[in-house]
Amino acid sequence: MNISDSAHPTGPSPRPSAATLEFREATKRYPGQTEPAVERLSLTVPAGEICVLVGPSGCGKTTAMRMVNRMIDITDGDILLDGQSVRERRPAELRRDIGYAIQQVGLFPHLSVADNIATVPRLLDWDRERIRARVDQLLELVSLDPEETRARYPAQLSGGQRQRVGVARALAVDPPLMLMDEPFGAIDPINRERLQNEFLRLQREIRKTVVFVTHDIDEAIKMGDRIAVLQKGGKLAQYAPPAELLMQPANAFVEDFVGSDRALKRLALQRVRDVDLWEAPLVRLGEPAAAVRGKLDNSEVPYALLVNDEGRPLGWLSDRALAGERITDELRSRPNPIIETDDILRDALSHLLAEEAQYAPVVDERGAVTGVLSIEILSHALKEDPEAVPSGADAL
Repeated sequence: MNISDSAHPTGPSPRPSAATLEFREATKRYPGQTEPAVERLSLTVPAGEICVLVGPSGCGKTTAMRMVNRMIDITDGDILLDGQSVRERRPAELRRDIGYAIQQVGLFPHLSVADNIATVPRLLDWDRERIRARVDQLLELVSLDPEETRARYPAQLSGGQRQRVGVARALAVDPPLMLMDEPFGAIDPINRERLQNEFLRLQREIRKTVVFVTHDIDEAIKMGDRIAVLQKGGKLAQYAPPAELLMQPANAFVEDFVGSDRALKRLALQRVRDVDLWEAPLVRLGEPAAAVRGKLDNSEVPYALLVNDEGRPLGWLSDRALAGERITDELRSRPNPIIETDDILRDALSHLLAEEAQYAPVVDERGAVTGVLSIEILSHALKEDPEAVPSGADAL
């Protein structure tokens, strides 16, 4: 799906879908403070990549991000968006070109979902039909049903749904840059992982330039094409793709911050879709059992997996389910854990160990089975050459 709004000839000239962002010795000093909050930060975020700012509390990562849209003014240095200084633009105009999603979501409680998403388009005097079409397009993009969602109010949504609406609102006028300040930090762990995966899927489709703030190195490794590790005083300790950061930490601070277990580091650099999955016979209720037994003879997985008509996993079949003429729904076990293709391998291993399982069905964004992950596959991944591990944009 193309989310640009260039189909409307009366609208403004089409803007680039992504912009290069450059920090040039950007510094922030607050009055009365002896040390700067951010000190001479210099880095470049290529167009269409996710840059994650990470570090301990008080290291200046949120301050650095908020200098981009001038919610905090720069003391010294500069920040350039596609070569133009943000200091040369009026803050209100600049912010309309930058999407902004935060941990608390910040939806207006008295406005419907549709009206929340339409906030900036209305400020830009879009006509009613254009706004309605854009709202529906964005709700579909973040996997929410427009018919069910557009008229509801934030209090009627789950935390995960509110966060999706927040992302949709940030994308409302197709900004070339998005700022995301711990956007999934207030979500429970299960929905947080799902939202992370959903955003990565979305990013593969829209390819925005994103500055993403988190204090969680695991989230940074999962989400980032490049990671900027900040230390106290807003000093940049290292700026690198995840693989380089983990395999070649620049100093003792970075090494301590990212941890020291090299094996788990490698699993943190790869996603489930990066490995060759095994195949198991996918079976539907009532199929001829003899054919399924034949498939098991040559299968990499010794069990058949019962799926529904949409290909979603229902459970591993027992021997009794295969004994008659037709497949029955007698299960050996539930299909847990169910792994998503965007899960990192370390998380997948954790899920398998928690369920004491040897195998796990892997599903796509529709929930349909695409293959099976096994403990053996993960064992091989631990032994791989670190130089062969994808990182940054290659991992996307």
